[in-house]
Amino acid sequence: MEIITAKRAGFCFGVKRAIDIAFEMAEKKREGVYTLGPIIHNPQVVERLKEKGIIPIEDIKTKKDINALIIRTHGIPLYLSKEISSLGCEIIDATCPFVKKAQCYAKLLTEEDYQVVILGDRDHPEVIGLMSYAGDDVIVVNDKTPLPRLKSKVGIVVQTTQPVEALKKVLSEAIEQAKEIKVYNTICNSTALRLKETEEMARKVDVMLVVGGKNSANTTQLARLCESLSVLTYHIETSSEIKEKWFEGVRKVGITAGASTPDWIIKEVEDRVRDLEIRS
Repeated sequence: MEIITAKRAGFCFGVKRAIDIAFEMAEKKREGVYTLGPIIHNPQVVERLKEKGIIPIEDIKTKKDINALIIRTHGIPLYLSKEISSLGCEIIDATCPFVKKAQCYAKLLTEEDYQVVILGDRDHPEVIGLMSYAGDDVIVVNDKTPLPRLKSKVGIVVQTTQPVEALKKVLSEAIEQAKEIKVYNTICNSTALRLKETEEMARKVDVMLVVGGKNSANTTQLARLCESLSVLTYHIETSSEIKEKWFEGVRKVGITAGASTPDWIIKEVEDRVRDLEIRS
């Protein structure tokens, strides 16, 4: 059985930067260090950080001993930025630079009197943050539903992990309504390349293992892409979920992983599959 692992599987630049920041803080062994929400969407990494004293919290009002607060990769809403600045603690901003760029574009479009359209998942932390920069008439859309009625002057920004095909679809619909459209393609290049590599791999293998948090939007997107190509696909978080029967009669296995999946989890998955190959 041949095992192929995607070259682009695992941490993207923004996630690696945030995790490096968090573990550097852990090395200082300070008390009262928290992340505002999970720093990335990977439960195993979040748990490792907790073991080292970096604790995720959802509400800053629940803690009185905050000495340092790390902002998650997805960024936070503008109102929350103002709120935490009054805490008097050290604030370490681990927001992905590409997310910050999207926030800046949303703010700029608002200042230029464009109605801001955000392509993304309304419930995702990144999009929630983006909305706070985008004015009162902001609209959040996805590529699965028709666009609502738009104003004549529209500006589009995109959740960084969206596929480019979704942007093309939304843009083609917006052109039918708006007289003036300004588009900032804020899709992370790493996302686009990862999706392309995964699609190419999925067309060549019998089984795809997509590794990453079940709460990770980009990992789920990879799994759905593979499923859409009619390849047998398993979205797993760790090697412990792998079952031997998945590989009966299988000649080629592809392994890919989301942007928030660490190398050590990918390695454990590879080792587990190789172990099953040897035993068979």
